[in-house]
Amino acid sequence: MSGLNEFRENRERMNKRILDQKSLVTNRFFSLDTKTYEPGALDSKVKELAGLAASMVLRCDDCIAYHTIRCKELGCTNAEIWEVYEVSLIVGGSIVIPHMRRAVSLLDELDAQTARE
Repeated sequence: MSGLNEFRENRERMNKRILDQKSLVTNRFFSLDTKTYEPGALDSKVKELAGLAASMVLRCDDCIAYHTIRCKELGCTNAEIWEVYEVSLIVGGSIVIPHMRRAVSLLDELDAQTARE
């Protein structure tokens, strides 16, 4: 199983486990998170790119993976994603580099998966 598939399966399984607790606060937070990325003054693609930049600067690998996947699903080009990686590097500094490495590895895996389909 690839890291990509493992990430997707674990995220889905654990989100279900968390939401099954029926916590009002947690469920509302998850709902707000979902609604935030719906089209508004900015389209979903731009919002996901912004989420990716924020995740890179905050150094959250799970969030970086999620937003990279969503960016590709929404049709972002690799050039657009690379520019976000670069903005994140400038804003976040050299501490972003290890997260950038993992993000690029995931991007390569997504591209390989697309090529096989």
